[in-house]
Amino acid sequence: MRLLPETAVGRGFGPLPEILKSRHGFLMKRSRKAKGFSLIELLIVVAIILIIAAIAIPNLLRAKISANEASAVSSIRTINQAELSYQTSYPNNGYAAQLPNLGGASPCSPTPANACLIDQSLAGGTKSGYGFAAIGGNPVNGSNTSYVAGAAPITFNQSGVRLFCSTEDNVIRWDANSSKSTTPPNAQQCPNFTPLQ
Repeated sequence: MRLLPETAVGRGFGPLPEILKSRHGFLMKRSRKAKGFSLIELLIVVAIILIIAAIAIPNLLRAKISANEASAVSSIRTINQAELSYQTSYPNNGYAAQLPNLGGASPCSPTPANACLIDQSLAGGTKSGYGFAAIGGNPVNGSNTSYVAGAAPITFNQSGVRLFCSTEDNVIRWDANSSKSTTPPNAQQCPNFTPLQ
C-alpha cells in the first residue's frame, strides 16, 4: 500500500476508509492488535492443569498399587506351585530352603540348589514393587516339611500397601499392614492373616 500525505485527502482520492489513520503526517493501514495470551489467562490455564494433576496423580498411584498387589498375589501363587513341584522333584529335600532354590539363571539345569521352577526376577526376591521370601521349615531327617512364602511392599504406600503370604496349605492370606512393614511375613505371622477370597 502506498503511503499518502494527509493533504492528499479530498484531492480526488475520495473518502478514506476507517481502517486508515493518521500517524506522523501519513495515512497508513491500521495494524491489528497483536494476538496472544495475557498473563492472567496463562495463570488460569496453569492453575487448571495443576488442579487436574492433583486429582489424577493420586488415582494413578492407587491404580499402580492395585496392579502391584495383584502381581504379588499371582507371584505367591506361582511360588506355591513351585514349592509343590520342588517337593515332588526332590523328596529328600522336601520344600525349598530358600526362594533362590526355586529359580536359576538361564540357561538353567535343574538341581536342588537351582530348580528352574520360577523366573529369575522372582527368585531374586523382588518383582513389581514387592519383595518376596520363601523359607522352608520344620526339617525332619533333612527334609523341610513346611514353608512360608511372603510378600511385602518395597516402599509402603507407593509400591504397595498390603502384605501377602501362604504356607504349605496353599491358602493365600493378606493383612492390611497397619504397621507399614516392608518385610515379608514369616511362618508365625501368616496363619493370623485373613484368607484371600
